[in-house]
Amino acid sequence: MRRSLTLIGPGILIAATGVGAGDLATAGFTGSQLGTACLWAVLLGTFLKFVLNEGLARWQLVTGKTLIEGVLERYARIAPWVFLPYLLLWTYFVGAALMSACGVTLHAILPLFEDASQAKIVFGIAHSLLGLFLCRLGGFALFERVMAVCIGAMFLTVSATAVQLWPGTGEILRGLFIPSPETLRGENLEWSVALMGGVGGTLTILCYGYWIREKGRAGAEAIRITRIDLGVGYLVTLIFGICLVIIGSTVEVDGSGATLIVDLADRLDERMGSSVKWAFLIGAWGAVFSSLLGVWQSVPYLFADFWGRFRGRTSRGAYRGYMLFIAFVPMLGLFVSFRSIQKLYALVGAAFLPLLALALLGMNGDRAILGPHANRLGARIALVGTLLFFSWILLNRTLQAL
Repeated sequence: MRRSLTLIGPGILIAATGVGAGDLATAGFTGSQLGTACLWAVLLGTFLKFVLNEGLARWQLVTGKTLIEGVLERYARIAPWVFLPYLLLWTYFVGAALMSACGVTLHAILPLFEDASQAKIVFGIAHSLLGLFLCRLGGFALFERVMAVCIGAMFLTVSATAVQLWPGTGEILRGLFIPSPETLRGENLEWSVALMGGVGGTLTILCYGYWIREKGRAGAEAIRITRIDLGVGYLVTLIFGICLVIIGSTVEVDGSGATLIVDLADRLDERMGSSVKWAFLIGAWGAVFSSLLGVWQSVPYLFADFWGRFRGRTSRGAYRGYMLFIAFVPMLGLFVSFRSIQKLYALVGAAFLPLLALALLGMNGDRAILGPHANRLGARIALVGTLLFFSWILLNRTLQAL
């Protein structure tokens, strides 16, 4: 059992990192608007993210190179000018959104400040510094243990809350496998699409390759266990998304962003009592802090990998320097409204997924490099569908932002 848990560890890290404040808020609000009829969107969104991550891992295990290394070699003329500016923008907006979410959620648990905006800033900075300390203190081993505690709190408390509000197995199955016509019209479709795009993370998908390297997983023979690992991770993501929709479907909520999480907790207090409210808040805090911790630990890998391609060697200094950048520079975003940061975060995040799908179509389709592990027909169809779907999300979010 202990060996099995070790093998599926990186998949659980993906689940913990891929669920942030925006996903909590979107799932809760969509559930409030559409009920369990929108659960098919959680299932489809989780599957599409699994397709992307499986393709990324397959490339790395067969070639021995990370996806960033492969992209920079294959598209050397344009990739650096696209990737680095995108990474910097993503880091700023996501870092600010995660700090804000942690600050608002902890303020709901510990209301030590009369001014919620002041609490968001103070608690947000504290969470960023704590994340930096934990990532620097014990390396990957301590990071794994802390993440296990956070996702345990997140999963147990939120699932226990959903069980108390369970609407019936038949209703859940219908929502998962039979898309309701109501969820495919007008504004309801927009919320369903937002739910699909939010579940499972965006740029953090790339981090999985570095976590399996930390575990010493390499070679084509590791593809099978990697698929099992990812399957477990995205199953956890799916269950968590279902639970959030169930919770949201039982109450009417207003608001946006992280404030919606607090509003949802207050509605649960009115309907089910304080024990349910506190269980949900603890789970919500576990979700947003594990996401912050995962980003602080893993995204510097991406910069260090990118930087190493130009210096001709890897550098721990690049990794540590970017960790400091992500822990401090996005603090400036704490002085901006969470709603504005969240909107830009969603737009920047949506731009990455169609690019990743396009890269995997080209690179994993090369049989001269991947041989029998190149994309088969099913993988090609899934990647084309993923490309079209997330391009559509990007177009819609861009029009909304304008």
